[in-house]
Amino acid sequence: MMQGLSIRKTAEICGIHRNTAFYWRHKILDALQNMENNAKLDGIVEVDETFFTISYKGNHKKSKTFVMPRKAHKRGGQTHKRGLSNEKACVPCAVNRSGSSIAKVSNLGRVSTQALCNVFNGKITENTTVVTDKASAYISFADQNNLKLIQLKSGYSKDDIYNIQHINNYHGQLKKFMRNFNGVSTKYLNNYLSFFYNVI
Repeated sequence: MMQGLSIRKTAEICGIHRNTAFYWRHKILDALQNMENNAKLDGIVEVDETFFTISYKGNHKKSKTFVMPRKAHKRGGQTHKRGLSNEKACVPCAVNRSGSSIAKVSNLGRVSTQALCNVFNGKITENTTVVTDKASAYISFADQNNLKLIQLKSGYSKDDIYNIQHINNYHGQLKKFMRNFNGVSTKYLNNYLSFFYNVI
């Protein structure tokens, strides 16, 4: 796993069936996700969302209930809809200056206040300074959670202290990390976000 090898290659090296390698990998990822669930952020916390194309990757041939909700994408192809559509999984991410982070799938399409609350309620301590872009969803979120909010245009900073460079760097590292796995099914995306949390 740490080498970013495929399930098939991992099974070969460990001398086990690929199905066993798959189940064991996700048992480990489930445990890592439980560890991340205890994370809390304070200080200066930068928050922004990133997006992953919805993936139904997996073997559905034996399923009697699964129905593909759209035409299949060619590998490496684009989504059928432009912009932030319901073919994009929204992942709100937060990172503080000590490097602690939180990232979870919240909803499909554009982020909402409720989506932010679902991910971050109880995870960012009261009176923390939250730095975000200009998305309006953060205004209500900060108000509901008693957080000091500073909103900036992309590429701008305030008082030489507040910026969103750390969260942008986090997104870059996350996307690079996810590319190692050649596409992760959306239903397992939170597990791989937790994996990233434990290796950065």
